[in-house]
Amino acid sequence: MSDKPKYGKLIEGAEQLSLGISIVVAVLIGIGVGMLMSNVFNTPWLLWVGVFWGVGGAILNVYKAYKKNVASLDELKDDVRYKKYQQPKDDDEDDDDK
Repeated sequence: MSDKPKYGKLIEGAEQLSLGISIVVAVLIGIGVGMLMSNVFNTPWLLWVGVFWGVGGAILNVYKAYKKNVASLDELKDDVRYKKYQQPKDDDEDDDDK
């Protein structure tokens, strides 16, 4: 019997899709806020401030997803099932030159 859930690939795919959607939504919200500020204050450069806020939010979403993946991989690092796939640590690298 497999240890993986039946819909594991589907859940992983949905997680990846949600990251892509969150990037697009962050940029669109930034553009919307920029357009709103530009129209309210009658200052055209405020649109670009909103665009940069949206891109910054998208980058923050990618960074948070990256940190989440690193944390989940760190949990698996010490799992016995994956010990045979780890690279052996060679402490004698400096001794080879002698």
